[in-house]
Amino acid sequence: MNMRFKPPHDASHLSFDGSGKTADVQAKSRIFLSMILLGVAYTVIIGRLAMLGFVEPGEASAGLRPDISITAKRPDIRDRNGETLATDIVTSSLFAEPNKIVDVDEAVEKLQSVLPGLDVKTVHRRLSSKAGFVWLKRELTPAKESQILALGIPGVGFRKETRRFYPNGETASHLVGHVNIDNVGIAGLEKYIDDRGLKELRSLGMASNKDMEPVHLSIDLRVQHYVREELAEAMRRYSAIAAGAVVLNANTGEVVAMASLPDYNPNKPVDALKKENLNRVSAGLFEMGSTFKAFTTAMALDSGKVGMSSRFDARKALRIGGHTINDFHAKRKILSVPEVFIYSSNIGTAKMADVVGVEGHRDFLHRIGLLSRVPFELPEVAYPVEPRKWKKIHSVTISYGHGATTTPLQTAVAGAALVNGGKLITPTLFPRSSAQAEVEAVQVISQKTSNNMRTLMRMNVEKGSGKRAEVPGFRVGGKTGTAEKVVNGRYSSKVRFNAFLATFPVDNPQYVVLVFIDEPKPEEGKKSATAGLNAAPVVGNIIRRSASVLGVQADFGNVVNPLLIAD
Repeated sequence: MNMRFKPPHDASHLSFDGSGKTADVQAKSRIFLSMILLGVAYTVIIGRLAMLGFVEPGEASAGLRPDISITAKRPDIRDRNGETLATDIVTSSLFAEPNKIVDVDEAVEKLQSVLPGLDVKTVHRRLSSKAGFVWLKRELTPAKESQILALGIPGVGFRKETRRFYPNGETASHLVGHVNIDNVGIAGLEKYIDDRGLKELRSLGMASNKDMEPVHLSIDLRVQHYVREELAEAMRRYSAIAAGAVVLNANTGEVVAMASLPDYNPNKPVDALKKENLNRVSAGLFEMGSTFKAFTTAMALDSGKVGMSSRFDARKALRIGGHTINDFHAKRKILSVPEVFIYSSNIGTAKMADVVGVEGHRDFLHRIGLLSRVPFELPEVAYPVEPRKWKKIHSVTISYGHGATTTPLQTAVAGAALVNGGKLITPTLFPRSSAQAEVEAVQVISQKTSNNMRTLMRMNVEKGSGKRAEVPGFRVGGKTGTAEKVVNGRYSSKVRFNAFLATFPVDNPQYVVLVFIDEPKPEEGKKSATAGLNAAPVVGNIIRRSASVLGVQADFGNVVNPLLIAD
């Protein structure tokens, strides 16, 4: 039986060949298959219990007999171009049958001569037991196997096992995930595949020796490599504690690249447990700072209560409930909506949110997906955090990115809705066509509002804080976000979380790129470390290297459909 992991556009199940049946026949087939699987399950359980009845005391707890398969083949995981991200390789594992060992001390001494790192006490105890079978060492090289065989120790043997191998090491570790020593997925897509049926099939003995068709992802390994390389350089250059990025197809929701640093090598999965190696893109919660101003502006424009020509008084600081709201680069004048956006005015943005109202603000952020858990294939996805009960002060601070936490991935997904015509599309790590995306899309803002947001984002790169993200020929648009982090219960002006949300080409958005840098320090020779100085240029570097690979051609001529400001 040739099994195939076949994710549809919702990528949610394992399927078998021969799926071209009517819905009626498929339903009957599923019922029939379920009955067969249940029957096989009971047979396996009964057989196992019967077998254990003949096992000597202590033998069952020592391990399985060598002829019982405990590791099973897994499907290869490949990127969208067929490049292998995960595959199985064959290794040898050393076992012993203690009741056949003639001289335990001699056996241990000989094994130690080939395996100097062997735990002598543990091996001696196992060889001295009454068990019929014990493991001594898993995953040995062919050279070690040959050397041990040459020792000629009675009662010692090898069995072939499959071991998972990740040829690209750290490059896509958080996406692909890893398996445990028994080849069972415990993180990332490896766990997702098991949770979608592979685990059950293996437990029934139906997947142990069957070839499975590869699982193809939406990831482009080339872009993934560029992204990780730029993040590593950014961490070094700005002495940051972490960095991350996601490249998203704005019209299908496909994740083309996603990386979070520090990361780990899935071939050494023990490092995945280190706290600093968390996948910050989907499992990290952050106050996203001024990138939220893009959503506040879109909300205000979409409400119909604010137009592009509306003006807001930012001459004085805003005082609410004992709190003073000021601007980082105060202009002390009445600002138009484009000026509020370009100058990143906290005061102007807060007043736009006030026009919509507290409940309207909260409802909008939920509708656009920023405060609800994002549906995604990775198990490592965090739940956003918002105030239990919103008050006006909450709406004010959240309008410019403080007071609620969400994931960078959700910010990118919501950002795509701002520029793709207003459609919120759930992200996916599997290939998805435009037609499939259209079925899943939810209209969250109007086409008119989306057009205006593209205009504002382009203006911000041309004239505002996003200048360093510009890539000639690709018409980048975006919004910076420099958020102060909470240290000892207070916001610190010296500890920041910086982000830049971008799209390109802005007149016909194809991709969204979000980069964040956690706790960056001023670059050598500079006094400041705002997002415009570090996150924005990293976005520019990623676009510069990835655009042609993604099929986006540079255009140095006039824009055919210039963006216009519309009320």
